[in-house]
Amino acid sequence: MASERSRREQAMALINRGLRAQQGGALEHALELYRKSIEVLPTAEGHTYLGWALSYLDRLDDAIAHCQRAIELDPEFGNPYNDIGVYLMHKNRLVEAIPWLERAKVAARYEPRHFPYINLGRIYVEQGLLNQAIQEFTGALMLVPDDESLREKIEELRAKLN
Repeated sequence: MASERSRREQAMALINRGLRAQQGGALEHALELYRKSIEVLPTAEGHTYLGWALSYLDRLDDAIAHCQRAIELDPEFGNPYNDIGVYLMHKNRLVEAIPWLERAKVAARYEPRHFPYINLGRIYVEQGLLNQAIQEFTGALMLVPDDESLREKIEELRAKLN
């Protein structure tokens, strides 16, 4: 039987192939590769990316379920927290999305760390809470200081407050 380490390497290779397939527009192939990776070894990454691919098919409940499984496997992996927040945003369940995005912000293992700040900022804009939105966009800007679109968004919101 293959060692845990070799199974992990095989699973991660399948995930990486799935990511390339998905980026190339081959969504069905990506789904197949993510599922194969989970058969080899269930990982937080495999479930998270399978959920992400399912979200492209508007299967948000399935996507959320895979992200919840990812969290069970590795609570330190931040991507599924952010992704659940985004899926809830797509379902217009903004208040429910907030704690998931907050958890993504503090997850030990998460890149790109600025995404949950941006997503929270979007929620607060939608709710008319411009000061909170500015805070979140500023937090994102601290993580990606060269992002001019964030700077512009912050200035736009500050102008609305005056």
